[in-house]
Amino acid sequence: MLLKKQENREPKKANPLIGLLLFLISIILFILTVPLGFAYGVAYKLVTKGLTGLGEYSLKIAISIDQLGNVIMQHLLNLLWIGKGGYKFGNRDETISSALGRNKVLGTLTGFGKLTDKILDRIDPNHSLNSIDYYIEPTEHIIDKVAWICIVDKKMLCVRSKGKNLFYIPGGKKEPGENDEQTVLREIGEELNVNLDPVSLVFVKVFEAPADMQFPGAIVRMHCYKARFNGELQAKSEIAELQWLSYEERYRLSPAGQMVFHYHRARGEM
Repeated sequence: MLLKKQENREPKKANPLIGLLLFLISIILFILTVPLGFAYGVAYKLVTKGLTGLGEYSLKIAISIDQLGNVIMQHLLNLLWIGKGGYKFGNRDETISSALGRNKVLGTLTGFGKLTDKILDRIDPNHSLNSIDYYIEPTEHIIDKVAWICIVDKKMLCVRSKGKNLFYIPGGKKEPGENDEQTVLREIGEELNVNLDPVSLVFVKVFEAPADMQFPGAIVRMHCYKARFNGELQAKSEIAELQWLSYEERYRLSPAGQMVFHYHRARGEM
């Protein structure tokens, strides 16, 4: 069994006995705490958001139960619903319906799987197909950003805004109607006075981490790209300074920036 702390960290082996112990503890905690937590959650949502809040709360619970079922029932569903070469059930981040939809697209459903899919379609048309990309955000407060990664001699270009202490990866938020490419080209031009070469623009990865100096629970989602640039780097607009930071200086960055450093360190780029 492998335990992976973060997507950008190397996985490590976990003791199977620890897994069994944690499972038993989770069952005990579930029995002792869920009834009280559920009752309080229902009351809280009704008071703060009314029926709309209760509906949102119920949907999150339903999705979580479906994801749990995808893990618990994975071996039985793999046997009954999919044929050879099918997309396996068991991903903890997916619902049963999502995995069912992926196999429908692949054409790997068994007769029993197709029957189940038809029943679901009667209740909710195209249920499994619509579930493939269905996702409940971890929080209502998502800050979407697009960032530019520039590494030279194993050091990454980082910037610090006026009035802030931590550095971050250059970039910013999208304007209405912009795509990722337009945003990163505009932001880097405004912040660093250089022009990125759009032809060389390459997507790297999406990173998520707690937002720096935001209200509790806020998450920054950073879509990162690499590209060549033309011009001389200069701090502009709200940027107070720019620096080339090594992996050992990662503590000077925001949480999202540190994740980017870990990711490139693991790949030998820093």
